[in-house]
Amino acid sequence: MGLKKKAAAGLIGLSILAAPYAALAESPAKAQVGWHNVNVFETQGEKDGSLFNSENYDFVKYSKIGQKLMDIQKQSPRVKVEKQGKSAYGKDMYVVTVAEPSANGKMGYYKKLRKQMFKNPEKAQKFIEKHPDVKVPVMINGSIHGTEFAGSDAVLQLIERFAKQNDAETKQILSTQILIFNVVANPDGRVDATRFNGNGIDLNRDFITQSQPETQQMVSLITEWNPMVFLDLHGYVKAYGGPDHPGLIEPCTPPHNPNYEYDLFSKWSMNQAEAMESEIVNNRSNYQNTNTSTSKVDYQKMTGAYIPQRDDTAGWDDYPPIFTPMYAMYHGSYGYTLETPTNDWDGVKWHYDAVMGALSYAAQNKTGMVKDQIEVFKRGINFDHPFHKQGFFPKAYILPSDPQDSSATEKAVNHLIKNDIDVSKAVKPFEFGGKTYPAGTYVVNMSQAKAGLANTMLWDGEDITEDTPAMYDISAWSLPELWGFDAIQVPADSSTTFSLAPVKKADNQGHLVGTGPYKIPNTSVKAVELANKLIQNGYAVKRDSNGDFYLNGKVSLDAVRLVRYSGLTIKSDKIPAGAKKVQSVNVTILKDGGMNKAQSHSGTKLALERLGFNVKEITPSDLANKGLGNADVFFYSGTANLVSYKNSKANAEFGLENEAQFESFKKKISDFVNGGGKYVAVGAGAASAAKTLGLTNVTINKGNGDSNGIVRVDYKNNLLTQGYKSSDYGFVYGPVWYSNTDGYETVATFKNNTDFFVAGHWKNRQAAQGQPVIIKDKSKDVTLMGIEAGFRSHTDYLFRLLSNAVYSK
Repeated sequence: MGLKKKAAAGLIGLSILAAPYAALAESPAKAQVGWHNVNVFETQGEKDGSLFNSENYDFVKYSKIGQKLMDIQKQSPRVKVEKQGKSAYGKDMYVVTVAEPSANGKMGYYKKLRKQMFKNPEKAQKFIEKHPDVKVPVMINGSIHGTEFAGSDAVLQLIERFAKQNDAETKQILSTQILIFNVVANPDGRVDATRFNGNGIDLNRDFITQSQPETQQMVSLITEWNPMVFLDLHGYVKAYGGPDHPGLIEPCTPPHNPNYEYDLFSKWSMNQAEAMESEIVNNRSNYQNTNTSTSKVDYQKMTGAYIPQRDDTAGWDDYPPIFTPMYAMYHGSYGYTLETPTNDWDGVKWHYDAVMGALSYAAQNKTGMVKDQIEVFKRGINFDHPFHKQGFFPKAYILPSDPQDSSATEKAVNHLIKNDIDVSKAVKPFEFGGKTYPAGTYVVNMSQAKAGLANTMLWDGEDITEDTPAMYDISAWSLPELWGFDAIQVPADSSTTFSLAPVKKADNQGHLVGTGPYKIPNTSVKAVELANKLIQNGYAVKRDSNGDFYLNGKVSLDAVRLVRYSGLTIKSDKIPAGAKKVQSVNVTILKDGGMNKAQSHSGTKLALERLGFNVKEITPSDLANKGLGNADVFFYSGTANLVSYKNSKANAEFGLENEAQFESFKKKISDFVNGGGKYVAVGAGAASAAKTLGLTNVTINKGNGDSNGIVRVDYKNNLLTQGYKSSDYGFVYGPVWYSNTDGYETVATFKNNTDFFVAGHWKNRQAAQGQPVIIKDKSKDVTLMGIEAGFRSHTDYLFRLLSNAVYSK
C-alpha cells in the first residue's frame, strides 16, 4: 500500500546478506540520490531512484535479479525458480519456492491437505492433528509499488538465507513451512522507478478488479497455494508511531470488512505482529543508521513499530478487498502489509527482520493457525457464521443473463471462478420472488468455502459514513452495480431450492442471427468495442439517437470473428431513418506521468481502450509545445496540477514548466475547442483545470478528497446518457457537482433524495443532493463529467458514458 497511509550479478561467492553495507562503505555516494543512469547500456535504461523518495540507495536492479536467482538455485537443492507471467511491459515475473528437498515443492502432505480444505474441512483439521510435520505455505510479496525498492531486496536476502543456511531457526522454519516468494511484484515500476505498472495502474488497488497481468499472476499464486500467512513488503512509513516506533506492521484499524471471519484472524494477528516488532527491536544494534541525517530515522533507538490496530483508532483500515493482503485474507490467510521506514539498506534489514519474526511465530504456532484457517472454509461450507448478524450472508445469488447481451454476467462468472468461487447453473427452471428463471441461469450457492470473498464481490455494499471519521481508500466496489449485471440475493431463510450443476467457464461466444442489417445495442463495453473494431476494419457502421449501432452491407469472415469474440448475440433489425454513419475518431488524453505517485488518467485511458478506441497520450509540455494535432476528442482526467507550473520537485517532472508554457497550453486548448474540437473533463481535478483554462465559469463544488462511493444518478434523455435508465448508478471519488450553470445543459444530477448515496463513505453530502453532476456547454463542445466513469478500470458499467461523450454532437 506504500504510504497506505549493487551487489554484482553472478558473483557466486558473494552473499547477498553481506552486500548492503559493504556496497555502501565502498561507494557512499551511491547511497545518495542518483536520478538518472550513469551507464544506460549497463542498466538497460533502469532508473536509479525516485524523486518521491527522501533517500535512495544502490538497490538491486531488475535486470540483475534473474541471474542472481539462477545462481542461488544452482547452489541449493531447496530452491526452485520459475517465471510465472509477465508484466504489462512484458517483463518476467519470478516466483521462487524454498522448501526442504523432501517437501518436493508443492508436493507432500500439503497437497493432500489442500484438497480436503474445501471439500471436507473437518477431515483436513484432523489431518493436521495426525500429521504435525505437514509443511504449510507462506507467501512473501516483494515491492508491488515500484518505488518501494527495499521489499524485493529483502526478498533476495531471505531467499539466500533459506537456500544456504543451516542454523536452528532456519531449520525450524523450513521444517514447518514452504516459502513462496513473488520476488518483484511490479517489474515495470522497479525499472521505471514508479509506483505503478506499465499501464499506469497501482497494482495494490487492483485486487477486486484484477485488470492487470501482474495482479492476475498474484491471484493465480494465491489460489494455487492458499498461503497460511501472506506478507506484503512496502515502504515508507516513518512517523506514524513517533520517532521510536518507525515503520508499520498490520493488523489494521476499523472498520473491518464484515465479509471476513475476523475473529479467527484476530486470534493470531496481533501476536504475530508483535513477534515481527520484537524481532526488529531485538536486532536494532545491527542497523547502520547510514542515512539518519536525511531520513530522520534512528534505528538504534527504536523501541517498536506502529501497529495500527494497537496504536490507533482509524485511518489505516482493511475494509476494501483491493489491497493484496486484504484480498489474501478472503482465502483464509493471515495477511499483513509491512511498511519499512526508509529507502536504504537499513530499510531492507527492517523488512528482513520483520519477515523472520513472522516466520518464527508461524513455525511455533503452525498447527493452531492452519486449523483456524481451515475453520474459515468450514464456516462457509456449513453456512455457519457465528460472529455475523443473522441473515448477513444470503443463501445464494442468482445471476440472470440478458439473452442478447450477457457479456457483463459472463465476465463476472469467469471472474468468480478464477477467484476460487464456486458458480453453478440451474439444470431446470426455478421460481424465486414471483419470477421463473430458466434452466441455465447462473447461481452462486453461498454454502461454500470462500463465501466471504463471494459475498464481498457480489453484495451491494453499505454506507459506512458514520462508522469511522476517515477511510484510507475506497469504501464501495459492488461488481453487479459497477460492472452492470444483476445479482439477486436469495435470503438465508428462503425455502427456494435449486437443481444445480457446476460451471467451469461461462460460454461467451457471440453469434450473428439473421441476414442483416444488424443492430449492436449500446448495452455494454463489449458492444461498443465491437462497433469500434468493425469501423476500424473498414465496415460502414451507423449510430441512432439511442446510441445503438447498425452494421449494413456484406459481412465477411472477419466481421463474424469479431462478433464471435464479443460474446454478443447480434440480430437483424431495421436501421432507423435518422441513424448517421460513424466516422473513425482520434481520441487523445492528457497524460499524468506519475504526479503524486499515481497516474490519475490511467483508468479513463484503459476504459477508452477497452471500448475499442485507439487512444493517444500527450504530456502537458508536449501539448503546450506542439498542440493536439489531429485529435477530434480530448480527455482531461485527473489532477488539476497537470496545468500548474508551481509544483513540488517530484511533481514538477510531470506538469508544466513555466508560465509561458501554461499560456501556450491554454491557447492551444482554446484554439482546439473554438475549432470544433470536443473537450471532456472527468472528475473534480479536471473540472478545476477547465476553469483555470478559461473553458467554464460554472461554480465547482467539491466534497472531501477521500469521500467516495456508489451513488444514484438521474440521467436525462440525452446523447451523453444513452444506454442508462433515468435513475441509475454512478461512482464518485473526491465528489464534484456544479452550480450556476446558466448556458449549460444539465445531462445528469445526483438523485434528489436523501438516499442518493448507496454505499461508501461521504460526510456532509447533503449539499450535493439533486445537483448537476454531468453538464455540457450549449455554445461549445465542452463536457464536465463528475462521475468517475473510468475509475481504475473498474467501473465497466459506466464506461459507456465515455463512449457516448466521444460520439455525441
